[in-house]
Amino acid sequence: MRRISKLTRVAVGVASLGLVATACGGTSSDSGDSDSNDKGVAIAYDIGGKGDQSFNDAAYAGMTKAKDEFGYTTADIEPTEGETDADKEQRLASLAKQGYNPVIGVGFAYGPAMKAVASKYPKTTFGIVDSVVEGKNVASLVFAEEQASYLAGVAAAKATKTDVVGFVGGVDVPLIHKFEAGYKQGVQDTDSKVKVLSQYLTQTAEEGGFSSPDKGKAAAEGQIEKKADVLYAAAGLSGQGVIEAAAKAKVWAIGVDSDQYKQAALAPYKNYILTSALKDVGGAVYALSKSVHDDKPLTGTQTFDLKVNGVGLSESNPEYAKVAGLEDAVNKAKQEIIDGKIKVNTE
Repeated sequence: MRRISKLTRVAVGVASLGLVATACGGTSSDSGDSDSNDKGVAIAYDIGGKGDQSFNDAAYAGMTKAKDEFGYTTADIEPTEGETDADKEQRLASLAKQGYNPVIGVGFAYGPAMKAVASKYPKTTFGIVDSVVEGKNVASLVFAEEQASYLAGVAAAKATKTDVVGFVGGVDVPLIHKFEAGYKQGVQDTDSKVKVLSQYLTQTAEEGGFSSPDKGKAAAEGQIEKKADVLYAAAGLSGQGVIEAAAKAKVWAIGVDSDQYKQAALAPYKNYILTSALKDVGGAVYALSKSVHDDKPLTGTQTFDLKVNGVGLSESNPEYAKVAGLEDAVNKAKQEIIDGKIKVNTE
């Protein structure tokens, strides 16, 4: 039976973004090939783990909100260095067997493992962030990262004084290409004379592209030497190094996924975080948790974009409003994307 959920507004952590979701499938009363099926949500982190001040921490915030609201018992498990898909399978299967529902893999790296495990636990709802996995009991939580990145590009083009801006990607993979493509388009559509420098830290996640602040710092320093005065990083934990380098050089950084201006660990650099391209991973985790709690589990592909406030751009830094023409340009671009007047590139 197909169910269409109502528009649900959620405020999670720093993002405070709204979500819209479509549900398909059975109810949680059917759920669980497990010891018990009422423990609540469990998340398995992506590379970088909890404490990345970005992607994984946003997922943790969503889980915490669900725990507080529904009285859940929760679990969150770190990845291990050099782990295989078999390791991920074992982790997801263990959580399902223990009775957690939903079980969420944070990051596209969980795709193969989730495809293998979900069919073995048909009464448990699984969620995966940033990948599409087919399954009657799987919710694929995907985002229009390119749209938020486009807005970041607009902001960068308005803020630069050198007409050179930078992009640092953690790993050279299609997901991060979306961030780069949207950013470049936003810059060029706003001011065609602004040059965008791009660099990827590694070719594979195993090389530390999402988990090495030192690599991010070195890449940022190289771009700053080439006159870049606004740096946007889509690099997980490595992005902290980019922000640190930007602050040291007294140029702008643009954060990603969470509102990094508000992250306690980044407080020493906050005055140089102009804005952040938001991706409401926490809201998605909470929405899936709520759907299971309400006996209306979400399944299928759930897309979070500007139209439903699933992505966006933060305005926490007071300096954001002081950059000439920035707010108006971003607001205009946002509306044109929502209206379909601007189609944002994904590669």
